[in-house]
Amino acid sequence: MNTFIEACQEAIGTEHVLTSAEDLAPYLRDQRGRYIGVACAVARPGTTEEVAQLVKLCQQYRVPIVPQGGNTGLVLGSVPDQSGTALVLSLRRLNRIRHIDPLNQTMTVEAGCILQNVQQAAHDAKRLFPLSLGAEGSCTIGGNLSSNAGGTAVLRYGNSRELCLGLEVVTPQGDIWDGLRGLRKDNTGYDLRDLYIGAEGTLGIITAAVLKLFPQPVAIRTAFIALESVDHALQFLTLTQQRCSAALTGFELMSSFCLELVRRHFPETPPLFAQTYPQYVLLELSDHESESHANTLLETVIAHALQEGIVADAVVASSLSQSSALWQWRERIPLAQAIEGKNIKHDISLPISRIADFVCDTDAQLKQRYPGVRLVTFGHLGDGNLHYNVAGPTDIPDHRFLENQQAINRLVHDNVHAYDGSISAEHGLGALKREEILRYKSPVEMQLMGQIKQALDPHNLMNPGKVL
Repeated sequence: MNTFIEACQEAIGTEHVLTSAEDLAPYLRDQRGRYIGVACAVARPGTTEEVAQLVKLCQQYRVPIVPQGGNTGLVLGSVPDQSGTALVLSLRRLNRIRHIDPLNQTMTVEAGCILQNVQQAAHDAKRLFPLSLGAEGSCTIGGNLSSNAGGTAVLRYGNSRELCLGLEVVTPQGDIWDGLRGLRKDNTGYDLRDLYIGAEGTLGIITAAVLKLFPQPVAIRTAFIALESVDHALQFLTLTQQRCSAALTGFELMSSFCLELVRRHFPETPPLFAQTYPQYVLLELSDHESESHANTLLETVIAHALQEGIVADAVVASSLSQSSALWQWRERIPLAQAIEGKNIKHDISLPISRIADFVCDTDAQLKQRYPGVRLVTFGHLGDGNLHYNVAGPTDIPDHRFLENQQAINRLVHDNVHAYDGSISAEHGLGALKREEILRYKSPVEMQLMGQIKQALDPHNLMNPGKVL
């Protein structure tokens, strides 16, 4: 192993190959602090060519590779196992924006670019890069693409896969595939780009990408909507899509208990309604015509929904600061959960038409089996993605309640499967769900995935123990 580490140091510089326990620590702990892996070293290459050199060395010495971006994932996909044999390959130094083409509406960036910096660079070029996540100040584009991240604007713009036109990838053999083509149409064989996006670093290492840009909206309008049920929220979604079409860019569902947690742990958050309602929606419109047109769209759809009894009440932001204050309610839910204590998280997706029935059915089963359980349900209703999280009763210590995690996961995931959904909507499978997925994917599907992995990475060196 010492010979391998020395070879890595020679390839990219001794200062960029970390081996001390203190230097390794930030790269080995998962984002939620539940798990700490072990690695032989952390390498921090600064170019695609250096990545390729390191991968060739890993092939030569048969050293497993764990690619890592911002290490903000939630399924143990970017941390090594306990064997201590893997090299963590951090891409944070690959952080250059290579080219912006305003006319083609594209931006070429390296994998280690922080998402927020990419958003700002697009803004400076008078364009919009619409991917928006809670971790956007620390997550990287490579990680976003490797997990096919979604976020709050999927309803209008799609997942990371839809926002990417081309990739640069280092293969498991250390070859560099230059697929950085800013083309919307290219029917010249298999779509290798889509193969690597969402593969969580198990098939190759994404080192750069061509991203889609969009015109900046002229006006953004935000409203917080109170509703009596998830079914009413779905009715309101249908109405808003009919009336606002592509202007609808955000539609976030939150249960009453979500807001209760935010009020409890962030009492400075500006109040919304005089009374409590079972469900809430944070609605955002992005208009490319005019501010008056955006105002008319929003006012008309809310007025109609109130008249039809679909919506119980509404708060409309009249300024950017008020809009930001409304978004704080949504953005602070995960933070409030963490302060409240441990909970059992589920990142799921469902056909939009079946969400209300799933929530009603699963809530009832959990409450019957675990009296006093508290359900933290929120997510991107417009694309069917829910964060369906289960907190224990207030009179039971967290560690005691977490003893039920496997049984609760089984109940929730079995219901997701029964309602034709997926047990991973945004965060991927990583190591956390790779065994769980065997219950829900067919043998044929798993076999096809395994054959792809074997063909591209026959020595199983690329992020082993993840996904498959």
